[in-house]
Amino acid sequence: MKIIGVGWNYPDHNKEMNRALLPEQPVIFSKPDTALLKDGKPFFIPDFSNQVEYEAEIVLKINRLGKNIAPKFAHRYYNEITIGIDFTARDLQKKQKESGGPWEICKAFDGSAALGKFITIENAGEIQNINFKLDINGNTVQSGNTSEMIFQVDQIIAYISKFFTLKIGDIIFTGTPSGVGPVKINDRLEGFIGETKLLDFYVK
Repeated sequence: MKIIGVGWNYPDHNKEMNRALLPEQPVIFSKPDTALLKDGKPFFIPDFSNQVEYEAEIVLKINRLGKNIAPKFAHRYYNEITIGIDFTARDLQKKQKESGGPWEICKAFDGSAALGKFITIENAGEIQNINFKLDINGNTVQSGNTSEMIFQVDQIIAYISKFFTLKIGDIIFTGTPSGVGPVKINDRLEGFIGETKLLDFYVK
């Protein structure tokens, strides 16, 4: 099982991160299975970072084997989605960017891929018109709609499948809108697709 992430996929997030140029193709990174955090288990802030930030994202689950998938057929390769959190050690990411190093230590550490409960696409709505949000301690900190993506879901799947064979159970994080920020101990994170709460856990 692979966990694949897409970076810089919402214009407003690029703006808040001071990125002047939008990506010309999807920015792809990966996480190991040890990054998974699910079933409402708490997220423990790692001791190697002083600035761990949340990034709420729509997450897809692949349901069939695929390689070199054409965009027009990509919708056949998923039928469940949820909301997830791509935790990022922002201070480490800054250092990695400055040195030209890879992102793994700041994006792929243990527990950095929080997943909510999956629901069917039929229950979520049109894939490119899905509202989602993240609340922390009862206050909405991020909200977005998949219509705002730079690269749509089917484009993402087609692009990833050029390089990696997609297998049943693979997970794809599709990018975050603006509003990212740090978490602290005792924060409660609740993630919603529409009005349906699918994610609920605490920071320790």
